[in-house]
Amino acid sequence: MIEIVTSGQTRSAVAREILEGLTDWFEIPETREKYIADAAHQLMAAAWDGDRPVGFLCLEETGRDTVEIAVMGVARDHHRQGIGRSLFAAAKREAAARGYSFLQVKTVQMGRYPDYDRTNLFYRSLGFKEFEVMPLYWDEKNPCQIYVMALSE
Repeated sequence: MIEIVTSGQTRSAVAREILEGLTDWFEIPETREKYIADAAHQLMAAAWDGDRPVGFLCLEETGRDTVEIAVMGVARDHHRQGIGRSLFAAAKREAAARGYSFLQVKTVQMGRYPDYDRTNLFYRSLGFKEFEVMPLYWDEKNPCQIYVMALSE
């Protein structure tokens, strides 16, 4: 089941449970804690298996008309089951209903690391379009690829 989570305390608890199980991707403790703290104040779609959270996606406003996927995670034992797609669909609907016009996401540019190549392909499969590469946004080894999509057509 996918739902929009309204409680800040629940949002942080969901983010903690999922991110602490994904330390291969979210390996820096300080960064992981920031995602968990920020989740309390962001728009969150969460996936549940009974009463256990198995995935989440947070959106953050980056401009009057734009939201960004700030963080997303799916429990390792639920990968490749369509949960990420379902979370995205719910978050996209909610963002459009709240009047946002654009959705963006940042990731490492294609061709740098196999794990990020899979991430890039996932975002492209959702309909995101390449917007810009910012070579020094994070650092030289991790050029930032920005993808965007319009929420209404």
